[in-house]
Amino acid sequence: MVNVIGLGYIGLPTALMMASHGVEVVGTDYNKELVATLNAGKTTFKEKGLDELFQEALKGGINFTTEYQVTDTYIVSVPTPYDKFSKKVDACYVVEAVKDVMKVCPKGATVVIESTVSPGTIEKIVRPEIEATGLVIGEDINLVHAPERIIPGNMVYELLHNNRTIGADDKAIGEKVKELYASFCQGEIVVTGIKTAEMTKVVENTFRAVNIAFANELAKICRHDNIDVYEIIKICNMHPRVNILQPGPGVGGHCISVDPWFLVGDYPSLAKVIDESMKTNDGMPDFVLNRIYEIMKEKGLTDISRVGLYGLTYKENVDDMRESPTLQLLESQERHLAPGLKVYDPFITKDVVPNQYHELDAFLAACDLVVIMVKHNEIKENVDKLADKIILDCHNIIKLPGMYHI
Repeated sequence: MVNVIGLGYIGLPTALMMASHGVEVVGTDYNKELVATLNAGKTTFKEKGLDELFQEALKGGINFTTEYQVTDTYIVSVPTPYDKFSKKVDACYVVEAVKDVMKVCPKGATVVIESTVSPGTIEKIVRPEIEATGLVIGEDINLVHAPERIIPGNMVYELLHNNRTIGADDKAIGEKVKELYASFCQGEIVVTGIKTAEMTKVVENTFRAVNIAFANELAKICRHDNIDVYEIIKICNMHPRVNILQPGPGVGGHCISVDPWFLVGDYPSLAKVIDESMKTNDGMPDFVLNRIYEIMKEKGLTDISRVGLYGLTYKENVDDMRESPTLQLLESQERHLAPGLKVYDPFITKDVVPNQYHELDAFLAACDLVVIMVKHNEIKENVDKLADKIILDCHNIIKLPGMYHI
């Protein structure tokens, strides 16, 4: 039996996928309300294919509880925030989960840490915690790192098809864990060392962050000289060895906007390009806010309450708001003592910010200037409703005359 610890955006789909492929699974989370919701037969967030996967997992006998189980395999999938001042990973949730596992696990159990951590975290932080209890790693307990590689909006598909990395001290233990993931994973599964596995996950997200930053910086340069950045990118990408990404209003989620900071925090004198790239991405919400000011001034608009932000989530067609550029922009606006922007997102049904709307037509009726922060399918399918609005399109998805861009 596998005990999955942490039933959030990664832990829950992983537990469901294993259970639907014949693995006996018990999911554990300290959040009693979350566990009660799952036991009532309901999922806790919106995700394409998740409800169907949930039903298959229920047929497979999955159980949910707040208690840690006595078993031979544990998968720890808990959040790993970072300290915004030191930029270092905060592994407190991982450490606490491992400590709780050690209270119940039998000798020889394997603890698989799926949570993303900076290179060396397991060696410097997790191992000492285990060894302090008197347990011998490799004899009393086995330690493995198997970072996830999935993205909200396509989780179910990517769990099945993405390649995976298993990091272990003992290759034989790594191969056993590989067999567990191979119960559902159709991609290639590579077994390597723990520190290598830690580094590969962080590097993957850092690579993407740096490339996004290049596009965002290019947008700023082109804005300075009033050049169409999208035409520049289109022409440059005709070159066989050039593939520039599209700029946007910022970077959110709990991977690309967070993981690269781990390298900056651990290697401050070396990770210079990464540091500047992250600052560029983090500065985009303020850049958008300034564009709103410029457009209002150009159009003679004076009432900030007639400006609306379309989208609260960090990416399209999901309900995940973690590190959302829209939330960052609203926070910046609040710091400038200029509240009043209206907000709407079809995927966020509860009130989470002031001046939030829950119906597209009512939102549009209350706005003269609409800022497209998230490219949800809904807005693409309702372009005609924007015809009489001033539009700041942060993603270049609205094809109407007179569009403004970042």
